[in-house]
Amino acid sequence: MHVHQWLLGVTAGILMSSVWAGRVCQDAPPDAQAFRQAMAAGHTSMQQLDKIKPKVALIARVGQDLSAYHLRFSHLGFVWRDPGAQGQWRVMHLLNQCGTVQSDLWREGLANFFMDDPFAYDALIVVPSVAVQDKLHAWLSEQSKMEQLHGSKYNMLAYPFSTLYQNSNQWVLEGLASAMSRDLDIHSRTQAQQWLKLMNYQPSELKINTFKRLGGRMFRANIAFDDHPTDRRMAGQIDTVTVDSIVNFLQQAMPGSRNYLVEAQKLPELR
Repeated sequence: MHVHQWLLGVTAGILMSSVWAGRVCQDAPPDAQAFRQAMAAGHTSMQQLDKIKPKVALIARVGQDLSAYHLRFSHLGFVWRDPGAQGQWRVMHLLNQCGTVQSDLWREGLANFFMDDPFAYDALIVVPSVAVQDKLHAWLSEQSKMEQLHGSKYNMLAYPFSTLYQNSNQWVLEGLASAMSRDLDIHSRTQAQQWLKLMNYQPSELKINTFKRLGGRMFRANIAFDDHPTDRRMAGQIDTVTVDSIVNFLQQAMPGSRNYLVEAQKLPELR
């Protein structure tokens, strides 16, 4: 079945339903075309997952345009067949509450994952080793264990080796650390970050000048720089956890990991 044919089976009434669990900053539903694109992205991602059959994988979306920083994907979560949802694919990820410093862990369907007004509808699926998938599955099955590595104070540009704040990708990275560690049982963010240092995790360095830093701090509650080393911050060198840095780390620390690009579908225009 083609994607656009599948979409025709979705009634217009869904547009007004309460399926916007991931749209924490927008009460109104997206327009019809954005809705169709999100549904298509969820469907093609589901098809890819059904084909490769991971127990747990990582899934990334293009939430915003980061091309100025030579980055493509902006936001990452875990995707797995949730036993509590009749084995359907579900995404577990960290979201902040509408531009504030408060974050929570969200569990939602694949289509919802793409309904947060993304810049583009491409996806990236990253499949870790089977052993790591097994450990991640057990971790995702226990809310208390996930919360151990959740820092509720959100910062979009959180420093990777500080527990003052946490961004969405950082929660995924620290969860991966708990699953990848063989010699140390990781039960805290401090332990996860110590292990990542030992494993030579390299964050992405973003060039952000003083003007941009001050503007971000003054006008956005969810951006802060006080967790970054002073010398690097003053030099405009902001280190943070990105999708790219996680993918690069997995390729270095886990050569058997596999990446799958799921390209956005071209849909016929509505008439």
